[in-house]
Amino acid sequence: MEAAAAAPGPAAERDPEHHHGCLAVRTSLPRCALGAGSGGSSLPGSSDEASCGSPRWIGRGLSCVCIKRKGTCERICMNLTPVQEERLQRLKHRMKVYFDPSRRDHQEALKALWHATYPDQELQGLISEQWKDMGWQGRDPSTDFRGAGFISLENLLFFAKTFSASFQRLLKKQCGNRATWEYPFAVAGVNITFMIMQMLDLQSTKPRTFVRAIFIQMLSEDEWAFDLLYCVAFVVMDKQWLDKNASYMDFNEVLKSTRAQLERELMLDDVIRIEDMPSYSLLC
Repeated sequence: MEAAAAAPGPAAERDPEHHHGCLAVRTSLPRCALGAGSGGSSLPGSSDEASCGSPRWIGRGLSCVCIKRKGTCERICMNLTPVQEERLQRLKHRMKVYFDPSRRDHQEALKALWHATYPDQELQGLISEQWKDMGWQGRDPSTDFRGAGFISLENLLFFAKTFSASFQRLLKKQCGNRATWEYPFAVAGVNITFMIMQMLDLQSTKPRTFVRAIFIQMLSEDEWAFDLLYCVAFVVMDKQWLDKNASYMDFNEVLKSTRAQLERELMLDDVIRIEDMPSYSLLC
């Protein structure tokens, strides 16, 4: 299940006020409504079907994205607000931090995860056979963070503390007909973090996907949007696992279908916050 980093592609500069740099998601409206006095327009020389999400327009450093929201076409600009910029930079910084077993704060975070997961069991040490019970590959969980770094530990800890019932249910594989060879819980969590990082493409210089643009808008609503999305992704993955009667060797395919479902839900008209996603209701 080891993850590999994906390199972001180049993106060209574009005039922030150029209205033809507005990308339309499929909508029944023939044009993008950019607001009063904006002189809204669709992509030049194309019908609504041709302009809605055409892959050839993605990756050109477009300055805004138009998303259908509750029957209207809302312009999402790539000129970030100060709040968006601050929260995005903070999240990018989190994503760049490697897990360092020699750092005291990283050690304490790992201990906090253990106590949140097994509050009645004393941890014998940061290197111990006990960690295998949580779904790490060996006695030393620090070796499993290579793919996603310290943020994957933060995500697991956030999940354990915020939605403890769902966390414990997935950890203990309490629901459904489980496979003989189940996915290892903690390692699956690291892979989910890495999958979301790839899906959102936040490290690229210019936006290349609609999902990224939508997510940045969500950061305005909640600075913990990434961590909440992680929790949703984990319960979606487990549901997909059960629906597909999956076993250990199917994990990558389940992760792909999980990503596809998350992308679909993030693009829904009424999804403005992570809490609006249909699969958020799976959390408890």
